[in-house]
Amino acid sequence: MAKGMRDIKREIKSKQNMKQITKAMEMVAASKLRRAQEAATQSRPYADKLKEVVASIAAGTKDVKHPMLESRPIKKTGYLVITSDRGLAGGYNANVLRKVTQTIKEKHKSADEYALFVIGRKGRDYFKRRNMPIIEEVIGLSDSPQFADIKSVASAAVKMFSEGAYDELYLVYNKFVNAITQIPSEIRLLPLEEISGGTSVASYEYEPSPEGVLEVLLPKYAETLIYSAVLDGKASEFGARMTAMGSATKNATKMINQLTLTYNRARQAAITQEITEIVAGANAQS
Repeated sequence: MAKGMRDIKREIKSKQNMKQITKAMEMVAASKLRRAQEAATQSRPYADKLKEVVASIAAGTKDVKHPMLESRPIKKTGYLVITSDRGLAGGYNANVLRKVTQTIKEKHKSADEYALFVIGRKGRDYFKRRNMPIIEEVIGLSDSPQFADIKSVASAAVKMFSEGAYDELYLVYNKFVNAITQIPSEIRLLPLEEISGGTSVASYEYEPSPEGVLEVLLPKYAETLIYSAVLDGKASEFGARMTAMGSATKNATKMINQLTLTYNRARQAAITQEITEIVAGANAQS
């Protein structure tokens, strides 16, 4: 019985240490979540203004043509998948990887019909283990990623579409709703949907020409959408990690309470047994 009580006490100590770790990770994730939300919010005015300018050019230019605006027969599809570098974030990575894998199985018969661009070590490792074709990858992003950190993969994805390497490009990432809810989303990025910025009140003059400016701005706009998705994904990652660590802390508390109850019962049983033995010994001597 004494040995059993020592084991229980050791297990209680272990769970208490684990609870301290998960609680600390929950607090860190909550702090990073606030910063990630602010970064995602601050990036929106730039994207909105860029969309307004692009829409103004497209509306004022007759018969505008650009590879990024033209739909063509689908022979090959590109997927830009955003995951995290670390785990301990609940179903954050599993949900988005399950979604893109299911889409690929349903739409494509062979690896020649699709190409992958991956942000995040978890996604990179997942696809490499399955020998799926990765064109470009970015890993080791900081908790506050800058556009320069993902520019290589964003530029490559947009450029290859413009050159006809594939005929459509999808963004697959976790869309942030709140700390508890992140929705695995699959959004067609290219060709760009009809761009409309409403009635523009500003009048612009373009040099050298509206078409020349559009040629530069359309890739920038697509890359900005990718960067916004990365920021959204970071907020989703920290929200998922905060929720997962919060659940782990609650589970640890519940286990500690159960083990403490078991320990107290075992201790009470041991004391009762000792008293019984003492009484029995006293009665035997009388």
